[in-house]
Amino acid sequence: MSKHFEDARYYLGRAAEHAKAGVKEELEPIEGRVKDLVGIDDETEPEPSRLDRLQADLKKLEERAEGEAREAVASARERVAEYRGHDAAESE
Repeated sequence: MSKHFEDARYYLGRAAEHAKAGVKEELEPIEGRVKDLVGIDDETEPEPSRLDRLQADLKKLEERAEGEAREAVASARERVAEYRGHDAAESE
């Protein structure tokens, strides 16, 4: 790519960054007024959305299922070890 195009691309990127920063700076006071009118406080956390609640429920279920699976595997291992011990005692 020509050096001129590389330079133009660089400066366009910088111009976009500056434009974004300028728009953000200009809209900050308006954003504050809108939040005051609507009653949104920056310090309060929003209520969890339905998706967030479902994801939390699924995480709890996943943890519970994982715990139950671990218990089942441990129980099966105990039964196998007991069976093998009982089987070895009979063959003697």
